[in-house]
Amino acid sequence: MEFPRQRLLVVSEELDKAELAALKFLSLEHVPLRKLEAIQKAQDFFEALQEKGMIEGGDLSFLKELLYRISRIDLLEAQLGSSREEMERDLQIPGRARVSAYRYLLFQLSEDIAEDEMKSFKFLLGKELPKCRLNPKTTMLDVFIEMEKKGILGEDNLSMLKSLCAEINVSLLKRIEEYELNLFGEEEMVITEEQRGSTGGHEAHARWLVSSVAPDSPGRWNESSRLEAYKMTSRPRGVCLILNNHNFAKAREAVPEPKNMKDRNGTDVDAESLRRVFSKLHFTIAEYRDLTAEEIRKIVNIYRCQDHKDKDCFVCCILSHGKKGIIYGVDGQEVPIQELTTSFTGQNCHSLAGKPKVFFVQACQGDACQKGVTIETDSGEQDYSVETDARFQLDCIPSEADFLLGMATLQDYVSYRSPREGTWYIQALCQHLECSCPRGEDILTILTAVNQEVSRKSCKPNAEKQMPQPSFTLRKKLIFPVN
Repeated sequence: MEFPRQRLLVVSEELDKAELAALKFLSLEHVPLRKLEAIQKAQDFFEALQEKGMIEGGDLSFLKELLYRISRIDLLEAQLGSSREEMERDLQIPGRARVSAYRYLLFQLSEDIAEDEMKSFKFLLGKELPKCRLNPKTTMLDVFIEMEKKGILGEDNLSMLKSLCAEINVSLLKRIEEYELNLFGEEEMVITEEQRGSTGGHEAHARWLVSSVAPDSPGRWNESSRLEAYKMTSRPRGVCLILNNHNFAKAREAVPEPKNMKDRNGTDVDAESLRRVFSKLHFTIAEYRDLTAEEIRKIVNIYRCQDHKDKDCFVCCILSHGKKGIIYGVDGQEVPIQELTTSFTGQNCHSLAGKPKVFFVQACQGDACQKGVTIETDSGEQDYSVETDARFQLDCIPSEADFLLGMATLQDYVSYRSPREGTWYIQALCQHLECSCPRGEDILTILTAVNQEVSRKSCKPNAEKQMPQPSFTLRKKLIFPVN
Protein backbone atom coordinates (compact mmCIF):
# COMPACT_ATOMS: atom_id res chain seq x y z
CA MET A 1 0.00 0.00 0.00
CA GLU A 2 3.00 2.36 0.34
CA PHE A 3 3.26 3.08 -3.39
CA PRO A 4 -0.46 3.93 -3.85
CA ARG A 5 -0.44 6.10 -0.70
CA GLN A 6 2.39 8.20 -2.09
CA ARG A 7 0.51 8.61 -5.34
CA LEU A 8 -2.70 9.49 -3.51
CA LEU A 9 -0.91 12.22 -1.61
CA VAL A 10 0.37 13.80 -4.82
CA VAL A 11 -3.07 13.56 -6.46
CA SER A 12 -4.77 15.08 -3.41
CA GLU A 13 -2.45 18.08 -3.51
CA GLU A 14 -3.24 18.72 -7.17
CA LEU A 15 -7.05 18.73 -6.85
CA ASP A 16 -8.80 22.04 -6.30
CA LYS A 17 -12.04 22.60 -4.38
CA ALA A 18 -14.32 22.31 -7.41
CA GLU A 19 -12.67 19.09 -8.59
CA LEU A 20 -12.99 17.55 -5.12
CA ALA A 21 -16.69 18.46 -5.14
CA ALA A 22 -17.05 16.75 -8.50
CA LEU A 23 -15.34 13.58 -7.26
CA LYS A 24 -17.60 13.49 -4.20
CA PHE A 25 -20.70 13.94 -6.36
CA LEU A 26 -19.69 11.13 -8.72
CA SER A 27 -19.14 8.84 -5.70
CA LEU A 28 -22.58 9.31 -4.13
CA GLU A 29 -23.69 5.80 -5.06
CA HIS A 30 -20.79 4.41 -3.03
CA VAL A 31 -20.25 6.77 -0.07
CA PRO A 32 -23.15 8.18 2.01
CA LEU A 33 -23.98 11.84 1.42
CA ARG A 34 -23.71 12.69 5.12
CA LYS A 35 -20.13 11.46 5.21
CA LEU A 36 -19.20 13.22 1.97
CA GLU A 37 -20.66 16.53 3.13
CA ALA A 38 -18.25 16.58 6.06
CA ILE A 39 -15.21 16.06 3.84
CA GLN A 40 -13.23 19.20 2.96
CA LYS A 41 -9.89 17.71 1.91
CA ALA A 42 -9.02 15.28 -0.87
CA GLN A 43 -6.99 13.13 1.52
CA ASP A 44 -10.08 12.63 3.70
CA PHE A 45 -12.07 11.73 0.58
CA PHE A 46 -9.54 9.04 -0.33
CA GLU A 47 -9.72 7.70 3.22
CA ALA A 48 -13.51 7.44 2.87
CA LEU A 49 -13.08 5.51 -0.38
CA GLN A 50 -10.70 3.13 1.35
CA GLU A 51 -13.16 2.58 4.18
CA LYS A 52 -15.82 1.63 1.62
CA GLY A 53 -13.45 -0.72 -0.20
CA MET A 54 -13.31 1.49 -3.30
CA ILE A 55 -9.53 1.79 -2.97
CA GLU A 56 -8.44 -1.57 -1.69
CA GLY A 57 -5.22 -3.53 -1.83
CA GLY A 58 -3.59 -1.04 -4.11
CA ASP A 59 -6.48 -1.16 -6.61
CA LEU A 60 -6.95 2.40 -7.86
CA SER A 61 -9.34 1.59 -10.72
CA PHE A 62 -12.20 3.61 -9.23
CA LEU A 63 -9.98 6.62 -8.66
CA LYS A 64 -8.71 6.29 -12.22
CA GLU A 65 -12.29 6.34 -13.45
CA LEU A 66 -13.07 9.41 -11.36
CA LEU A 67 -10.08 11.33 -12.72
CA TYR A 68 -11.03 10.28 -16.24
CA ARG A 69 -14.60 11.52 -15.71
CA ILE A 70 -13.44 14.98 -14.61
CA SER A 71 -10.82 15.14 -17.41
CA ARG A 72 -7.74 15.24 -15.17
CA ILE A 73 -5.85 13.17 -17.70
CA ASP A 74 -2.56 14.68 -16.56
CA LEU A 75 -2.93 13.15 -13.08
CA LEU A 76 -4.26 9.92 -14.55
CA GLU A 77 -1.13 9.54 -16.65
CA ALA A 78 1.57 10.98 -14.41
CA GLN A 79 0.46 9.61 -11.03
CA LEU A 80 -1.68 6.54 -11.70
CA GLY A 81 0.13 5.13 -14.71
CA SER A 82 -2.91 5.02 -16.98
CA SER A 83 -4.04 6.91 -20.09
CA ARG A 84 -7.18 8.18 -21.72
CA GLU A 85 -7.09 5.41 -24.33
CA GLU A 86 -6.59 2.73 -21.67
CA MET A 87 -9.54 4.03 -19.67
CA GLU A 88 -11.77 4.16 -22.73
CA ARG A 89 -10.95 0.54 -23.51
CA ASP A 90 -11.27 -0.52 -19.88
CA LEU A 91 -14.69 1.05 -19.41
CA GLN A 92 -16.04 -0.89 -22.38
CA ILE A 93 -15.71 -4.10 -20.35
CA PRO A 94 -19.14 -5.04 -18.88
CA GLY A 95 -19.41 -4.19 -15.19
CA ARG A 96 -16.18 -2.21 -15.06
CA ALA A 97 -17.65 1.31 -14.85
CA ARG A 98 -18.72 2.20 -11.31
CA VAL A 99 -19.90 5.77 -11.83
CA SER A 100 -23.56 5.46 -12.79
CA ALA A 101 -24.81 6.81 -16.11
CA TYR A 102 -27.34 8.95 -14.24
CA ARG A 103 -24.74 10.48 -11.94
CA TYR A 104 -22.40 11.19 -14.84
CA LEU A 105 -25.24 12.83 -16.78
CA LEU A 106 -25.85 15.28 -13.94
CA PHE A 107 -22.15 16.05 -13.68
CA GLN A 108 -21.92 16.77 -17.41
CA LEU A 109 -24.96 19.00 -17.24
CA SER A 110 -23.40 20.94 -14.37
CA GLU A 111 -20.27 21.47 -16.46
CA ASP A 112 -22.29 22.86 -19.37
CA ILE A 113 -24.57 25.18 -17.38
CA ALA A 114 -23.38 28.78 -17.56
CA GLU A 115 -23.43 31.10 -14.56
CA ASP A 116 -26.49 33.05 -15.73
CA GLU A 117 -28.30 29.78 -16.44
CA MET A 118 -27.51 28.56 -12.92
CA LYS A 119 -29.10 31.72 -11.55
CA SER A 120 -32.23 30.88 -13.55
CA PHE A 121 -32.29 27.37 -12.10
CA LYS A 122 -32.08 28.77 -8.57
CA PHE A 123 -34.82 31.30 -9.25
CA LEU A 124 -37.22 28.71 -10.69
CA LEU A 125 -36.52 26.34 -7.78
CA GLY A 126 -37.20 29.08 -5.21
CA LYS A 127 -40.48 27.48 -4.11
CA GLU A 128 -39.13 23.93 -4.10
CA LEU A 129 -35.87 24.31 -2.19
CA PRO A 130 -34.97 26.24 0.97
CA LYS A 131 -33.65 29.72 0.17
CA CYS A 132 -30.68 29.14 2.42
CA ARG A 133 -29.64 26.36 0.03
CA LEU A 134 -29.78 28.66 -3.01
CA ASN A 135 -27.25 31.29 -1.97
CA PRO A 136 -24.64 32.69 -4.41
CA LYS A 137 -22.04 30.13 -3.30
CA THR A 138 -24.31 27.19 -4.15
CA THR A 139 -22.96 25.30 -7.17
CA MET A 140 -25.03 23.40 -9.71
CA LEU A 141 -23.94 20.11 -8.16
CA ASP A 142 -25.23 21.43 -4.82
CA VAL A 143 -28.55 22.24 -6.51
CA PHE A 144 -28.83 18.71 -7.88
CA ILE A 145 -28.10 17.25 -4.44
CA GLU A 146 -30.78 19.44 -2.84
CA MET A 147 -33.26 18.37 -5.52
CA GLU A 148 -32.47 14.73 -4.73
CA LYS A 149 -32.97 15.36 -1.01
CA LYS A 150 -36.41 16.85 -1.73
CA GLY A 151 -37.33 13.87 -3.90
CA ILE A 152 -37.80 15.97 -7.06
CA LEU A 153 -34.81 14.45 -8.87
CA GLY A 154 -33.69 10.87 -9.23
CA GLU A 155 -32.60 8.25 -11.71
CA ASP A 156 -36.25 7.51 -12.52
CA ASN A 157 -37.49 11.01 -11.80
CA LEU A 158 -36.14 13.48 -14.36
CA SER A 159 -39.39 15.24 -15.22
CA MET A 160 -38.79 18.42 -13.21
CA LEU A 161 -35.20 18.71 -14.40
CA LYS A 162 -36.40 18.36 -17.99
CA SER A 163 -39.03 21.05 -17.46
CA LEU A 164 -36.41 23.43 -16.06
CA CYS A 165 -34.01 22.75 -18.91
CA ALA A 166 -36.80 23.32 -21.45
CA GLU A 167 -37.25 26.83 -20.06
CA ILE A 168 -33.58 27.69 -19.60
CA ASN A 169 -31.55 25.92 -22.31
CA VAL A 170 -33.08 23.50 -24.81
CA SER A 171 -29.69 21.94 -25.55
CA LEU A 172 -29.57 20.68 -21.95
CA LEU A 173 -32.99 19.09 -22.42
CA LYS A 174 -31.71 17.34 -25.53
CA ARG A 175 -28.86 15.87 -23.50
CA ILE A 176 -31.34 14.33 -21.06
CA GLU A 177 -33.54 13.03 -23.87
CA GLU A 178 -30.50 11.42 -25.52
CA TYR A 179 -29.68 9.78 -22.20
CA GLU A 180 -33.24 8.40 -21.93
CA LEU A 181 -33.21 7.31 -25.56
CA ASN A 182 -30.05 5.31 -25.07
CA LEU A 183 -31.44 3.75 -21.92
CA PHE A 184 -34.50 2.76 -23.91
CA GLY A 185 -32.31 0.59 -26.09
CA GLU A 186 -31.47 -1.61 -23.08
CA GLU A 187 -34.49 -1.21 -20.82
CA GLU A 188 -38.26 -1.42 -21.31
CA MET A 189 -40.35 1.65 -20.50
CA VAL A 190 -43.88 0.82 -19.36
CA ILE A 191 -46.58 3.51 -19.22
CA THR A 192 -50.12 2.72 -18.18
CA GLU A 193 -53.06 4.28 -20.03
CA GLU A 194 -54.04 6.06 -16.81
CA GLN A 195 -50.60 7.66 -16.56
CA ARG A 196 -50.65 8.69 -20.21
CA GLY A 197 -54.08 10.20 -19.90
CA SER A 198 -53.34 12.12 -16.71
CA THR A 199 -50.25 13.79 -18.11
CA GLY A 200 -51.09 14.22 -21.75
CA GLY A 201 -47.82 12.37 -22.49
CA HIS A 202 -45.49 9.76 -21.10
CA GLU A 203 -42.39 11.68 -20.02
CA ALA A 204 -43.36 12.71 -16.51
CA HIS A 205 -44.52 9.29 -15.30
CA ALA A 206 -42.31 6.89 -17.19
CA ARG A 207 -41.39 3.79 -15.19
CA TRP A 208 -38.32 1.85 -16.22
CA LEU A 209 -38.18 -1.92 -15.88
CA VAL A 210 -34.47 -2.69 -15.73
CA SER A 211 -33.28 -5.60 -17.83
CA SER A 212 -30.21 -7.73 -17.22
CA VAL A 213 -27.97 -4.79 -18.16
CA ALA A 214 -26.87 -2.97 -15.01
CA PRO A 215 -27.42 0.80 -14.98
CA ASP A 216 -23.72 1.51 -14.63
CA SER A 217 -22.58 -0.83 -17.36
CA PRO A 218 -20.12 0.56 -19.89
CA GLY A 219 -20.86 0.48 -23.57
CA ARG A 220 -23.90 2.57 -22.72
CA TRP A 221 -24.87 6.15 -23.53
CA ASN A 222 -21.93 7.75 -21.77
CA GLU A 223 -19.23 5.60 -23.31
CA SER A 224 -20.15 4.77 -26.89
CA SER A 225 -23.84 5.33 -27.65
CA ARG A 226 -23.88 9.10 -27.50
CA LEU A 227 -21.59 11.95 -28.43
CA GLU A 228 -20.76 14.23 -25.54
CA ALA A 229 -19.84 17.89 -25.81
CA TYR A 230 -16.69 19.51 -24.49
CA LYS A 231 -17.15 21.66 -21.40
CA MET A 232 -17.42 25.25 -22.57
CA THR A 233 -18.57 27.31 -19.59
CA SER A 234 -15.48 29.18 -18.36
CA ARG A 235 -15.31 32.96 -18.69
CA PRO A 236 -13.26 33.67 -20.66
CA ARG A 237 -13.44 30.43 -22.64
CA GLY A 238 -9.74 30.72 -23.33
CA VAL A 239 -7.23 32.58 -25.49
CA CYS A 240 -7.75 33.27 -29.19
CA LEU A 241 -4.22 33.85 -30.48
CA ILE A 242 -4.07 35.65 -33.85
CA LEU A 243 -0.75 35.68 -35.75
CA ASN A 244 -1.28 38.20 -38.54
CA ASN A 245 1.50 38.64 -41.11
CA HIS A 246 0.97 41.49 -43.56
CA ASN A 247 4.27 43.21 -44.41
CA PHE A 248 6.80 40.91 -46.12
CA ALA A 249 9.41 43.56 -46.97
CA LYS A 250 12.04 41.61 -44.97
CA ALA A 251 11.36 38.52 -47.04
CA ARG A 252 11.63 40.42 -50.31
CA GLU A 253 15.01 41.75 -49.24
CA ALA A 254 16.25 38.29 -48.28
CA VAL A 255 14.62 36.20 -51.01
CA PRO A 256 15.17 37.40 -54.60
CA GLU A 257 12.78 36.87 -57.49
CA PRO A 258 11.03 34.73 -58.57
CA LYS A 259 10.21 33.79 -54.94
CA ASN A 260 8.78 37.20 -54.22
CA MET A 261 6.37 37.50 -51.30
CA LYS A 262 3.98 40.39 -51.72
CA ASP A 263 2.39 42.17 -48.78
CA ARG A 264 -0.85 40.46 -47.77
CA ASN A 265 -3.26 43.31 -48.36
CA GLY A 266 -6.68 42.48 -46.90
CA THR A 267 -5.35 40.39 -44.01
CA ASP A 268 -6.34 43.10 -41.51
CA VAL A 269 -9.95 42.63 -42.61
CA ASP A 270 -9.63 38.96 -41.62
CA ALA A 271 -8.00 39.83 -38.30
CA GLU A 272 -10.78 42.27 -37.46
CA SER A 273 -13.45 39.66 -38.27
CA LEU A 274 -11.71 37.08 -36.08
CA ARG A 275 -11.41 39.57 -33.22
CA ARG A 276 -15.10 40.43 -33.45
CA VAL A 277 -16.39 36.86 -33.62
CA PHE A 278 -14.18 35.28 -30.96
CA SER A 279 -14.79 38.19 -28.60
CA LYS A 280 -18.50 37.44 -28.90
CA LEU A 281 -17.69 33.80 -28.12
CA HIS A 282 -16.03 34.98 -24.87
CA PHE A 283 -12.40 34.43 -25.82
CA THR A 284 -9.55 36.70 -24.77
CA ILE A 285 -7.98 38.07 -27.96
CA ALA A 286 -4.18 38.21 -28.32
CA GLU A 287 -3.05 39.52 -31.72
CA TYR A 288 0.52 39.79 -33.00
CA ARG A 289 1.50 41.36 -36.34
CA ASP A 290 4.34 40.87 -38.80
CA LEU A 291 6.32 38.20 -37.01
CA THR A 292 9.51 36.56 -38.24
CA ALA A 293 9.74 32.78 -38.05
CA GLU A 294 11.68 32.98 -34.80
CA GLU A 295 9.18 35.45 -33.32
CA ILE A 296 6.33 33.10 -34.21
CA ARG A 297 8.08 30.33 -32.30
CA LYS A 298 8.65 32.58 -29.29
CA ILE A 299 5.04 33.78 -29.15
CA VAL A 300 3.71 30.22 -29.44
CA ASN A 301 6.06 29.10 -26.67
CA ILE A 302 4.80 31.89 -24.40
CA TYR A 303 1.22 30.61 -24.71
CA ARG A 304 2.34 27.00 -24.46
CA CYS A 305 3.85 27.81 -21.06
CA GLN A 306 0.82 29.72 -19.80
CA ASP A 307 -1.53 28.16 -17.25
CA HIS A 308 -4.80 27.35 -19.03
CA LYS A 309 -6.20 25.46 -16.04
CA ASP A 310 -9.23 27.74 -15.65
CA LYS A 311 -9.93 27.85 -19.40
CA ASP A 312 -11.92 25.40 -21.53
CA CYS A 313 -10.30 25.86 -24.93
CA PHE A 314 -7.43 27.31 -26.93
CA VAL A 315 -7.74 28.85 -30.40
CA CYS A 316 -4.90 29.92 -32.71
CA CYS A 317 -5.52 31.71 -36.03
CA ILE A 318 -2.57 32.00 -38.42
CA LEU A 319 -2.72 34.46 -41.33
CA SER A 320 0.35 34.35 -43.55
CA HIS A 321 1.98 33.14 -46.74
CA GLY A 322 2.69 29.43 -46.88
CA LYS A 323 3.29 26.26 -48.81
CA LYS A 324 2.61 22.61 -48.10
CA GLY A 325 2.81 21.97 -44.36
CA ILE A 326 4.50 25.26 -43.49
CA ILE A 327 3.85 28.94 -42.96
CA TYR A 328 6.27 31.79 -43.56
CA GLY A 329 7.52 34.44 -41.17
CA VAL A 330 7.77 37.94 -42.60
CA ASP A 331 11.50 37.25 -43.05
CA GLY A 332 10.71 34.47 -45.52
CA GLN A 333 11.81 31.71 -43.13
CA GLU A 334 9.69 28.58 -42.71
CA VAL A 335 7.81 27.35 -39.66
CA PRO A 336 6.28 23.85 -39.89
CA ILE A 337 2.61 23.88 -38.91
CA GLN A 338 3.15 20.60 -37.07
CA GLU A 339 5.72 22.31 -34.85
CA LEU A 340 3.06 24.84 -33.79
CA THR A 341 0.25 22.36 -33.18
CA THR A 342 2.35 19.83 -31.25
CA SER A 343 3.43 22.60 -28.88
CA PHE A 344 -0.01 22.24 -27.29
CA THR A 345 -0.24 18.49 -26.79
CA GLY A 346 -0.98 17.26 -23.29
CA GLN A 347 2.68 16.43 -22.80
CA ASN A 348 3.87 19.90 -23.86
CA CYS A 349 1.02 21.92 -22.31
CA HIS A 350 -0.40 20.05 -19.31
CA SER A 351 -3.12 22.58 -18.51
CA LEU A 352 -4.76 21.99 -21.93
CA ALA A 353 -4.84 18.20 -21.58
CA GLY A 354 -8.30 16.89 -22.44
CA LYS A 355 -9.39 20.30 -23.76
CA PRO A 356 -9.97 21.24 -27.42
CA LYS A 357 -7.09 22.94 -29.23
CA VAL A 358 -8.30 24.69 -32.41
CA PHE A 359 -6.09 26.00 -35.22
CA PHE A 360 -7.28 27.94 -38.26
CA VAL A 361 -4.61 28.47 -40.92
CA GLN A 362 -5.09 30.94 -43.75
CA ALA A 363 -2.17 30.25 -46.09
CA CYS A 364 -1.51 28.60 -49.42
CA GLN A 365 -0.40 24.98 -49.41
CA GLY A 366 0.98 24.75 -52.93
CA ASP A 367 1.55 26.44 -56.30
CA ALA A 368 -0.04 29.80 -57.02
CA CYS A 369 -2.73 29.91 -59.69
CA GLN A 370 -3.17 32.70 -62.20
CA LYS A 371 -4.72 35.66 -60.42
CA GLY A 372 -7.60 37.84 -61.43
CA VAL A 373 -7.51 41.62 -61.32
CA THR A 374 -8.47 42.09 -57.65
CA ILE A 375 -7.72 38.63 -56.27
CA GLU A 376 -4.37 37.59 -54.92
CA THR A 377 -3.12 34.21 -53.71
CA ASP A 378 -1.68 33.55 -50.28
CA SER A 379 1.26 31.68 -51.75
CA GLY A 380 4.70 32.98 -50.96
CA GLU A 381 6.34 31.16 -53.84
CA GLN A 382 5.80 31.07 -57.59
CA ASP A 383 8.24 28.40 -58.76
CA TYR A 384 8.75 25.24 -56.72
CA SER A 385 7.93 21.61 -57.40
CA VAL A 386 4.61 20.10 -56.34
CA GLU A 387 4.78 17.50 -53.57
CA THR A 388 2.22 14.69 -53.54
CA ASP A 389 3.94 11.92 -51.65
CA ALA A 390 2.37 12.43 -48.20
CA ARG A 391 -1.00 13.14 -46.72
CA PHE A 392 -1.10 16.68 -45.32
CA GLN A 393 -3.43 15.79 -42.43
CA LEU A 394 -1.04 13.24 -40.97
CA ASP A 395 1.91 15.61 -41.25
CA CYS A 396 0.42 18.61 -39.51
CA ILE A 397 -2.06 17.52 -36.86
CA PRO A 398 -0.87 15.67 -33.72
CA SER A 399 -2.01 12.09 -33.28
CA GLU A 400 -3.12 13.04 -29.78
CA ALA A 401 -6.83 13.64 -29.17
CA ASP A 402 -8.68 16.98 -28.89
CA PHE A 403 -7.18 18.83 -31.86
CA LEU A 404 -8.93 20.58 -34.72
CA LEU A 405 -7.00 22.01 -37.66
CA GLY A 406 -8.94 24.09 -40.16
CA MET A 407 -6.94 24.73 -43.35
CA ALA A 408 -7.96 27.32 -45.91
CA THR A 409 -7.14 24.95 -48.75
CA LEU A 410 -6.11 21.42 -49.67
CA GLN A 411 -2.49 20.39 -49.97
CA ASP A 412 -0.72 21.59 -53.14
CA TYR A 413 -3.29 24.31 -53.79
CA VAL A 414 -3.55 28.06 -53.38
CA SER A 415 -6.04 30.03 -51.33
CA TYR A 416 -7.49 33.36 -52.36
CA ARG A 417 -7.55 36.77 -50.74
CA SER A 418 -9.29 39.99 -51.74
CA PRO A 419 -7.30 43.10 -50.80
CA ARG A 420 -10.57 44.80 -49.88
CA GLU A 421 -12.73 42.04 -48.43
CA GLY A 422 -10.26 39.60 -46.90
CA THR A 423 -9.83 35.91 -47.65
CA TRP A 424 -12.57 33.61 -48.85
CA TYR A 425 -11.93 31.14 -46.05
CA ILE A 426 -11.64 33.40 -43.00
CA GLN A 427 -14.59 35.55 -44.05
CA ALA A 428 -16.80 32.48 -44.59
CA LEU A 429 -15.59 30.99 -41.30
CA CYS A 430 -16.41 34.13 -39.32
CA GLN A 431 -19.81 34.57 -40.94
CA HIS A 432 -20.86 31.00 -40.21
CA LEU A 433 -19.54 31.09 -36.64
CA GLU A 434 -21.49 34.28 -36.04
CA CYS A 435 -24.72 32.83 -37.46
CA SER A 436 -24.51 29.23 -36.26
CA CYS A 437 -23.01 29.39 -32.76
CA PRO A 438 -26.13 31.06 -31.30
CA ARG A 439 -28.14 28.09 -32.66
CA GLY A 440 -25.90 25.63 -30.80
CA GLU A 441 -24.37 24.04 -33.89
CA ASP A 442 -21.09 22.19 -33.43
CA ILE A 443 -17.88 23.27 -35.13
CA LEU A 444 -17.72 20.38 -37.62
CA THR A 445 -21.20 21.22 -38.90
CA ILE A 446 -20.11 24.85 -39.22
CA LEU A 447 -16.92 23.92 -41.08
CA THR A 448 -18.93 21.77 -43.49
CA ALA A 449 -21.03 24.82 -44.32
CA VAL A 450 -17.81 26.84 -44.76
CA ASN A 451 -16.53 24.18 -47.19
CA GLN A 452 -19.73 24.45 -49.19
CA GLU A 453 -19.64 28.24 -49.40
CA VAL A 454 -15.97 28.54 -50.32
CA SER A 455 -16.17 25.74 -52.89
CA ARG A 456 -18.90 27.65 -54.74
CA LYS A 457 -16.67 30.68 -55.25
CA SER A 458 -14.51 31.05 -58.34
CA CYS A 459 -11.64 33.29 -59.35
CA LYS A 460 -12.12 34.83 -62.74
CA PRO A 461 -11.01 34.87 -65.49
CA ASN A 462 -9.92 31.20 -65.22
CA ALA A 463 -12.54 30.12 -62.70
CA GLU A 464 -10.02 28.70 -60.24
CA LYS A 465 -11.55 27.08 -57.17
CA GLN A 466 -10.63 26.66 -53.53
CA MET A 467 -11.54 23.81 -51.18
CA PRO A 468 -10.87 24.15 -47.41
CA GLN A 469 -9.83 21.11 -45.40
CA PRO A 470 -10.63 20.46 -41.74
CA SER A 471 -8.66 17.73 -39.94
CA PHE A 472 -9.41 16.70 -36.38
CA THR A 473 -8.93 14.27 -33.53
CA LEU A 474 -11.82 15.63 -31.48
CA ARG A 475 -13.54 13.12 -29.17
CA LYS A 476 -16.63 15.18 -28.43
CA LYS A 477 -18.84 17.79 -30.01
CA LEU A 478 -17.22 21.20 -29.94
CA ILE A 479 -19.86 23.88 -29.40
CA PHE A 480 -19.14 27.53 -28.67
CA PRO A 481 -22.07 28.92 -26.62
CA VAL A 482 -22.80 32.60 -27.07
CA ASN A 483 -24.42 33.00 -23.62
